[in-house]
Amino acid sequence: MSERNQPAPSVGIIGGGQLARMAQQAAIPLGVDLRVFAKSGTESAALVSAGVRLGDERSVGDLTDFAKTCDVLTFDHEHVPQPVLRALVDSGAAVRPGPDALRYAQDKLLMRRRAEELGAPCPRWRELPAGPDAAAELAAFAAETGWPVVLKAARGGYDGKGVWVADGPDSAAEVIRGAAAADVPLLVEERVGFTRELAVQVARSPYGQVAAYPVVETVQRDGICHEVLAPAPGLDDDTAVAAQRLAIDIAHELDVVGMLAVELFETPGGVLVNELAMRPHNSGHWSMDGAVTGQFEQHLRAVLDLPLGSPRTTAPATVMANVLGGTDPDVFSRYIHVMAKDPELKVHFYGKEVRPGRKIGHVTVSGDDHRDLLARARDAAAYLKGDL
Repeated sequence: MSERNQPAPSVGIIGGGQLARMAQQAAIPLGVDLRVFAKSGTESAALVSAGVRLGDERSVGDLTDFAKTCDVLTFDHEHVPQPVLRALVDSGAAVRPGPDALRYAQDKLLMRRRAEELGAPCPRWRELPAGPDAAAELAAFAAETGWPVVLKAARGGYDGKGVWVADGPDSAAEVIRGAAAADVPLLVEERVGFTRELAVQVARSPYGQVAAYPVVETVQRDGICHEVLAPAPGLDDDTAVAAQRLAIDIAHELDVVGMLAVELFETPGGVLVNELAMRPHNSGHWSMDGAVTGQFEQHLRAVLDLPLGSPRTTAPATVMANVLGGTDPDVFSRYIHVMAKDPELKVHFYGKEVRPGRKIGHVTVSGDDHRDLLARARDAAAYLKGDL
């Protein structure tokens, strides 16, 4: 009696960045056929993936042709336009997360309104009208909250782009003029006096199963995540559980499928929701080496409606540090020092051209003490950048 080989499930990921590249690593042991839709063959994931389709993520034709080769579509980013997403669903493609969920990650105004409806704690905020009334509306808001305030582009922002801190009417007016010229709607938020920034990730499957990862502390500088400490040091159990429950509730209410990252401000009065991302996220890179099931494997399990893996940590503490590009592109020559000095450290590079300030990789290290691990991760990241 001959055996029949079962075809591997195929997942198409739209976007060829580092998240798709790391998803490829997770797909291999699962036996999942991961196919990448990229703009260019030189993108991070396109360099390491066998099934690469080049095209325009704004083209219904390009993406519907790609979808025909895949069992499920998912995302490396949130920039596929809503009309294109809905055309994919209408064509019969399984899109996970779907457009009804993704719109809350694509549009901060929609996200804030929906979060309020759900009773999720958020900073005080206000939509700014288009046109000459914007400055007056902003001034009225600042009179309630005080300066400085935070201005955000409703759509298209990431890694600090599309976010401005205005310390007075003049700097705010400059942002308003620029947004008006680009036809980008704005919202204004109070500048929260937070203790630190946190993030919590949950995975959710179409079946409705969820898995919540430990709450982590994120260290942001200039709008870029530099380090992640997992679990968040010194976070009391009640706050941690409340943050996880909040993320689970958001995932269920928005019908998220896959990974959801909820970025939070920790304040003396509790946590406030800052941003949402419906994909693997920088705050979860630690899990590749510090959890039983890393976020990329978990995302694939979720979108394929497989049973979710354990998010349990494999060590008392794990620290991740992003490696930013410096002026010397020869990163590989510095491996020998980093690996010889700290054999327990894990290095992950994204195959990207080195440019100053660009995320080109990350390092992780696990152990017992966050302070020791943070010092080791920072040292390695700085050396790989070329600062030491």
